Amino acid sequence: MRAVRRRERIRQTRRTTAAVLLLALAAPALADDAISPATPPASAPATPPAPAPATPSAPAPATPSAPAPVDAVAPPAKDDEGPPRFSLPTQTDRDAWMRGGFRLSLGLTYGSLVGLEGAPGGRLLGPTVRVGLRLDADWSVFASFQYASASAAGGLQGLRFAGTIDPTWHATRHLSLALGLGFGGIVEGFTGRPDSEPLPRTIETSYTFPRPSPPLPSCSGVGVAGLARAEWTFVLGPRTATGLALEALGQWTGCVEGTERVEPDTGQAIVRRQWWPHVGAVGTWSFTWR
Repeated sequence: MRAVRRRERIRQTRRTTAAVLLLALAAPALADDAISPATPPASAPATPPAPAPATPSAPAPATPSAPAPVDAVAPPAKDDEGPPRFSLPTQTDRDAWMRGGFRLSLGLTYGSLVGLEGAPGGRLLGPTVRVGLRLDADWSVFASFQYASASAAGGLQGLRFAGTIDPTWHATRHLSLALGLGFGGIVEGFTGRPDSEPLPRTIETSYTFPRPSPPLPSCSGVGVAGLARAEWTFVLGPRTATGLALEALGQWTGCVEGTERVEPDTGQAIVRRQWWPHVGAVGTWSFTWR
């Protein structure tokens, strides 16, 4: 028993000695770990701080300097013409119409032709054409041609035409006065007017009625025509003008109606003739070019 206890004590002593030695060896390593700082963990790069606002300082006294040059305003580009603008005709445009040269006018007429001494009349509506020359600032010469339908119940039923030479005096820049003389005629078809005696089958030679009443049932003929015109012109531009005119008309027409018969002695056609006097008035709206 004693020997066993002794061996136990020896073993315990040896264990205690080994533990002390281990503690003595491990003490310096623990001291180094406590003294050295721990390695910081990796982190995202720090954002540099924003610079602090500068502290305002007292302004330095202003130093007088030469004024800055004013930039010249650049002229508008040639291609930039801006929106279109409409203006009244200029004095130059009006002066151009006073110079000599060719003139062409197209217009529309409306009015009435009145028969005298029983001749039939009617309403006139149709175009007019004028061609002429401006001689100088005061005078022009035109050739006028009118073609108008003539119609009225119991009156004219056909075409009235006329052509005149019109010397024109330009009283002002706008007002012109003209007198014309030339030819005029009437062409009718079936009108429904009653026939007048002597009837075609009762005459053996051509016959001329002494009066225009009662009128022939149909008229086709030419005679003398004249006019008097007053016109007010508005200049629209250097090449175009428009005008309003009032015309007084006069016409003496020799109507001829065939009978489909011939004279046995001469072989000439037997016709009936009648002279129709007319007066009238028409208004005209026209455009003129130079």
